[in-house]
Amino acid sequence: MQDAGSLQDAYRALLDAATTVAGADDPKAAPPDGEWNADEILAHVSLVSAATIAAVAGVAAGVHTTYDNRIALDTWTIRHTITHAGGNAGLQDRIRGQAAALCALTASAALSDAERGTLVPARLLSHDTLLVDQPMALRDIVTGLAQAELPGHTKQLLALLPGQP
Repeated sequence: MQDAGSLQDAYRALLDAATTVAGADDPKAAPPDGEWNADEILAHVSLVSAATIAAVAGVAAGVHTTYDNRIALDTWTIRHTITHAGGNAGLQDRIRGQAAALCALTASAALSDAERGTLVPARLLSHDTLLVDQPMALRDIVTGLAQAELPGHTKQLLALLPGQP
């Protein structure tokens, strides 16, 4: 599993982008068709982060766990998360706390190499396309979050700024 610093950097970049978009004078009123607005992106990231924390904690606790991002794509759940977090600022605070928790859980002393290699049944979708439907090593789930999921949503947030394609 990559070091917690890389994961922390990916979360920091995402939160910096969210702050930039929230502070823009005239952010795009609506994202392109089929895309999420800033709050929806942050709610999705919060839900994915929570699922990742649950998977890591489950492995650390020695219980059977799974990793499935479908609930993080559900429109009702995303809206519900936005409401309960209190909007953009609350979502950013929530993600900040989740990042700290996940970085602590994935620190080198928190999990053994065997735990990092634990195969977790995983189902990952993106835009109704099945990407993964097989067991994944826990380290690969966390690495995917840091190297693909968070940077992808950082770019998605920055695309909401005026003058961006």
